[in-house]
Amino acid sequence: MQQGQKQGSMPEIISPFANMRVSKRSLFRYLGSLGLLAVILIFCAVLTMLSPVFFTATNWVNLLLQSTILAVLAMGLTFVMMTGGIDLSVGAVLAVSSMIGLDLIVDHQAPVLVGVAASLLIGILFGLVNGIMVTRVGIPPLIVTLATMGVARGIVLIYSDGAKVTKIPDSIIYWANGEIEGIPVLLLIVGLLAMIAHILLSHTIYGRSLRASGGNELAARLAGVRTKGVITGAYVLSGATASIAGLLLAARLESAGPNAGLGMEQTVIAAVVIGGTSLFGGQGHIVGTLLGVLLISLVSNAVNLLNVPPAWDQVVKGLVILIAALLDVYRRKYSQDGYSK
Repeated sequence: MQQGQKQGSMPEIISPFANMRVSKRSLFRYLGSLGLLAVILIFCAVLTMLSPVFFTATNWVNLLLQSTILAVLAMGLTFVMMTGGIDLSVGAVLAVSSMIGLDLIVDHQAPVLVGVAASLLIGILFGLVNGIMVTRVGIPPLIVTLATMGVARGIVLIYSDGAKVTKIPDSIIYWANGEIEGIPVLLLIVGLLAMIAHILLSHTIYGRSLRASGGNELAARLAGVRTKGVITGAYVLSGATASIAGLLLAARLESAGPNAGLGMEQTVIAAVVIGGTSLFGGQGHIVGTLLGVLLISLVSNAVNLLNVPPAWDQVVKGLVILIAALLDVYRRKYSQDGYSK
């Protein structure tokens, strides 16, 4: 008998199936992404038969470019939804941050870097307020971000008096219209952001802490994770990505308007949930989010190519959100109950 082991005590028994259960959960999570990829491929095959324009290089470049703003917003929202929260203010923050930042450049002759920094700072401040109200004050995320959405929309309307900012500097327009070796700069920027977001979420201590905080905040706190700071950081990231999306959208449109991003919250949430991020927190990854964005963009593209009335775009997206929510409930129940037996 080993020294220190009490006589009569039962030795610790480790189930040989414990690691298998963890592997099965991981496998199930990634099969969800593969299933989404299969849906996208089938959808593409059907559209190719219905429209000869769909599988052309021009259409695909346009489709990817149109999905970039949604992708940037969705990446930031992924961090928030992994905490079990929500951020309804992303569209409004997009508008107010880009409007003020670009107005400083165009109408007040501020250097481009100063205007860009101001835009990012506004997004970060809104995210910080959201995070503090949720974690420190204890107001539900839905209420907090609904309030800040209203505040941001009000500020941008007052600041702009309903007018757009035009004459955007060429250095900013280049972000959306420039090319490097034939590749659109906008796609390169979004690709870089996606790589950074993936590394931060999947290969850092912060990402692991975020996943733990969303899965079980109390258990994470008892394990030494500073959950309030981690969750606040997710809202800050969402605000920052909203401001980046606002600058990129202004670069595409060559103007910044007070109604920019209006109604995008529904589409962003749909893309994130479709991509496998759980509404209950603790689960999600950037690759899945990008696939969700692609599927949403394909739906809009199909509506345009098939000459479907635009109102049906909203109907389809609403149904997609409902289906994604049902799948999320099923996925959560299956991953927790199905593999615990």
